[in-house]
Amino acid sequence: MSTRPEFGLVIVGDEILSGKRADKHLPKVIELLGARGLQLAWADYVGDAPDRITATLSRAFASGAVVFSCGGIGATPDDHTRQCAARALGVELALHPEAEALIRERMQDVAREQGVPYEPDRPDNVHRLNMGVFPRGARIIPNPYNKIPGFSCGDVHFVPGFPVMAWPMIESVLDGQYAHLFQRGAYLERSVIVFGAMEATLTPLMEQLERSHPEIKVFSLPSVDHPQYGRHIDLGVKGPPGAVGPAYADLLAGLHQIGAKLGPELVREG
Repeated sequence: MSTRPEFGLVIVGDEILSGKRADKHLPKVIELLGARGLQLAWADYVGDAPDRITATLSRAFASGAVVFSCGGIGATPDDHTRQCAARALGVELALHPEAEALIRERMQDVAREQGVPYEPDRPDNVHRLNMGVFPRGARIIPNPYNKIPGFSCGDVHFVPGFPVMAWPMIESVLDGQYAHLFQRGAYLERSVIVFGAMEATLTPLMEQLERSHPEIKVFSLPSVDHPQYGRHIDLGVKGPPGAVGPAYADLLAGLHQIGAKLGPELVREG
């Protein structure tokens, strides 16, 4: 298990940090990974500042994680991700031949839909080819929505900020390159709602469980104003199913021993 790569997420764009748009990528990527028995280990948010983007991508490339980067790969002045990826890798940018062919195909489609001739040398069409200028050595990620591709450099994968494009592209990368990492049915969470307890009171029990069951992790999620349970703690264990069962039994035994008031039990499989 220790040799399995982590999964990370980078969200690029001032519009997220300013609140003009709400990020939808984080919950969706968690969902896509969870459906495959995988978990997101970390996420970074960064605005449209080239130096910050470069630093963030440098960490991503050095992390050894499988990383999805959403946003900033267009060809407008506020799109810097392609250039920053090249800078982080220390390589030059170049027009990717497959990307060029796909972008030209898209431009021809648009011209045909509009009933006008395709003019490849028209300045705006020439500018659109910048969307296919990637770090040297990049691989393309097909875009089923409008054919304008994303790209991969190693295990860092760059997709547009638009969910309708990004999410199918992320799924295709997961299913095409990382199916060997899928662990459907290999992850389990079991927890119980604990009423009226303080986390400090529960900490010794949590520490004992992790010592006795090193394969699992204990989690404690307090809430003060839950619409159904009110003030409570969602206390549980997570990890491989075979290890979760005995650990959860010990958790319940420990809670009964200290006289905790218990509510519903919850189960989540991955």
